[in-house]
Amino acid sequence: MEPHSLTLHETMEIHELLNFKTICMTTSKLIQGIVFDQDLKALLEKDVQQSMQAVTTLQGLLSKTQLQ
Repeated sequence: MEPHSLTLHETMEIHELLNFKTICMTTSKLIQGIVFDQDLKALLEKDVQQSMQAVTTLQGLLSKTQLQ
């Protein structure tokens, strides 16, 4: 086995994390529209930005496993 390849189980777990982070990001983005507190809006925006970074990272991991 190559040192950078993932097992099927690891690939499935990454896919589950990707789904979870996508749902979190979508929820935070939707809630921003109904929140009036500026501090909470800023916190939700930070969560959206961090979730986008996580989604990008997880997509990168998945794309590498599909190439091998």
